[in-house]
Amino acid sequence: MVWRGKNVARILRIRGFSSAPFSPPARAAVYECHGSPDEVLKIVDVPGRALDRREVCVKMLAAPINPSDINRIEGVYPMRPTPPAIAGGEGVGQVELVGSDVENLRVGDWVIPTYSGVGTWSTHVLKEETSWCKVPDDVPIEYLATISVNPCTAFRMLEDFSALEPGDVVVQNGATSMVGQCVIQIAHAKGLQTINIVRDRPGIEEAKEKLMNLGATEVVLDSQFDSPGFKDILANRGTPKLGLNCIGGASAGAVLKLLAPSGTMVTYGGMSKKPVTVSTTAFIFKDIRLRGFWLQKWIQEHKREEMVAMASSLIELVQAGRLKYVTEKIGFEDFERALRKALGKEGSVPKQVLVF
Repeated sequence: MVWRGKNVARILRIRGFSSAPFSPPARAAVYECHGSPDEVLKIVDVPGRALDRREVCVKMLAAPINPSDINRIEGVYPMRPTPPAIAGGEGVGQVELVGSDVENLRVGDWVIPTYSGVGTWSTHVLKEETSWCKVPDDVPIEYLATISVNPCTAFRMLEDFSALEPGDVVVQNGATSMVGQCVIQIAHAKGLQTINIVRDRPGIEEAKEKLMNLGATEVVLDSQFDSPGFKDILANRGTPKLGLNCIGGASAGAVLKLLAPSGTMVTYGGMSKKPVTVSTTAFIFKDIRLRGFWLQKWIQEHKREEMVAMASSLIELVQAGRLKYVTEKIGFEDFERALRKALGKEGSVPKQVLVF
């Protein structure tokens, strides 16, 4: 009898030998305690080890620096690993080694994490096969590296809270954010209209033009709310069924005022650090509904296959040129500079994407 592949591996284990592949050493951004990222993060060498039977060794290709990554390191994010930990929750990599019982991934496959917090700021990552989702290798790495947080957040909010049909209107604040830009483009692909509220600031005309080019229906300044012409904008577009709020405070109140009766406002961020205040009139006479959204909770409550299907739909939009956003790729060897930019210490910059 000729024994091959997995059978050979099983026999060797029974006889006390190990045929498990051994991962290469890695360079990783590690923090041993919570604190300011530029103070607690260190680039260290992580020794290789033998893969477990269902593990996959992924050579990282690219990984972004997200606000949630910063919050995890600071210790203020609700879901975070216990230090010492490797930072980074999102990215794309290529399968380099597989354990003996891995069934659906092969060496050479490109993959993204199916959940956040796997430690992607590392040249190599070892996790079980179910931690990875296979993706096509003909998509720019900066899109694959950033597809599973901000675009997924936008996708779910447009899908889960209101029965929207082509022609319906969505209003949002924080429209220049990454999620905001994704909302505009995904909504446009669905045939939805978007009213996008932005803060009046230097360079805003250029930002407004960019959002219009992405497919925004209207871009309005928060300072326009009391102007005579503002009601005309709504009259021409219809009353929004769904509102999206990532700021809170007065900006959230503006979104609420624009909603149609029985409309829903979904809060997914609080950049102003001010609470959402709702009048009793909005509840009693307009029956406004308030909801919250956190992608990590959605992932916990849904099957892995649903996450895979969502990522696939978004990647198809990227491939069709219907989902675009600006990032800045920077080599992992220049990690400190990328981190400094992500922390806002060099002014307003695109999302930083580490390239390995």
